[in-house]
Amino acid sequence: MKKETLSSIYEENRAVLDDRLRLSESFDLIGREIRIADKKAVLYFIDGFAKDDILEKLMEYLMSLKPEDLKDIQTTQDFADTFIPYVEVDCEDQCDKIATGVLSGTICLLVQGFDRAMMIDARTYPTRGVSEPDDDRVLRGSRDGFVETLVHNTALIRRRIRDPDLTMEILQLGAKSKTDIVVCYMASAVEPKMLDVVRKKLEKVRIHALTMNQESLAECLIKPKWYNPFPKVRYSERPDAVAASVLEGSIAILVDNSPSVMILPTSIFDFVQDTNDYYFPPLIGTYLRTVRMLVFLLTLILTPTWYLLMINPQWIPSWLEFIQIEEPNQVPILAQLLLIEFIIDGLKLASLNTPSVLSNSFSVVGALILGDFAVQAKWFVPEVVLFMAFVAIANFTQPSFELGYAFKLFRVVILVLTALFNIWGYIAGLLLMLLILICSKTISGRGYLYPLLPFNAQALSRLLVRRRINNRNT
Repeated sequence: MKKETLSSIYEENRAVLDDRLRLSESFDLIGREIRIADKKAVLYFIDGFAKDDILEKLMEYLMSLKPEDLKDIQTTQDFADTFIPYVEVDCEDQCDKIATGVLSGTICLLVQGFDRAMMIDARTYPTRGVSEPDDDRVLRGSRDGFVETLVHNTALIRRRIRDPDLTMEILQLGAKSKTDIVVCYMASAVEPKMLDVVRKKLEKVRIHALTMNQESLAECLIKPKWYNPFPKVRYSERPDAVAASVLEGSIAILVDNSPSVMILPTSIFDFVQDTNDYYFPPLIGTYLRTVRMLVFLLTLILTPTWYLLMINPQWIPSWLEFIQIEEPNQVPILAQLLLIEFIIDGLKLASLNTPSVLSNSFSVVGALILGDFAVQAKWFVPEVVLFMAFVAIANFTQPSFELGYAFKLFRVVILVLTALFNIWGYIAGLLLMLLILICSKTISGRGYLYPLLPFNAQALSRLLVRRRINNRNT
């Protein structure tokens, strides 16, 4: 049976921690033995997480102590308060917590004659610079972005909100990974009921490891339904966007090892906003938001509507006759549309694995495949290539890839239903998507179409119209 707490016997404590940490099996786990006055001591730490200069100064100071310096020291806390010249120091006797702390990068000091270990949080993680995120750029505004180190990310939010109401609650999830999770909110703005829901869901999470970081956590918090592709979580890598959402009453969840922050709760209308809207005057911001919504809506209905008109040419008014196919080929239009849908996704996947030095060559090859060569080979007609090119580009008008693929899947469903049942299939596809949207709920239990259903005119206007920034809104 494993020992759960430390005792006052130094050799026994050493054996317990060596066994828990499997010190002899891992080369990067180090147990550095030293002597402090007339007492034995050991420092446990991970090579790569501990700061060498701090360790050197700490060891130099501790090893210079004399026996008479320790005569009035009775407890571990007394020792820590008197002789550990560092900011963050805790005393711990639970073996599991000590092992988890060391594996997280904390330095553990175990001294002979004391029944608790001193946990010195002098860790440093390998990290990259806080550069601007690739998928959420702005023309003006700050250029910093979240990184994979949790404390850096919380500091970026603290830098923007210097208010004691800003709360950062930390917990660990994952039986094996013990990943640090931070729940960030404004105590004066968040809905207490929604906060309780999020806390209870986090407490119920049972998982071995958050291997995919925030996506693993999102699937634990919100059970996905296979027929519903719409995202229930909004992600951002921008500290300014997250800070603004938190001030509005949202909850941000930060996951260690991930530069993406989860923003809850999320309805479909939250995706119409973009950071660029707030770095331009209100009129221009509202215009950009309107264009984004209309163009993104066109990605859903453009090709199904065009295909419906192609199979019913008598419905095409004279002023729209130019949309008809001038030189049809032997490949069915539906097959052409679906094939290009799959080719575009294939090109996206290929671009992710293309080295940056070959990106220009990849762009040329992709353009040739979907350009003149494909048309000349009679695979596609020019009209199909044109409409699908517009749809592919328009998908990038809003930053959520998850929402883009949700619209793509329903676009394909509407296309197939239109081919099978003509106008009734077209209507059925739109009604099916609307029904799924109406039945969807956010993590707080509110409707996914809020503030349209249930209707809240003030909240809806804030989402559709870029308001002037003042002391009543952010």
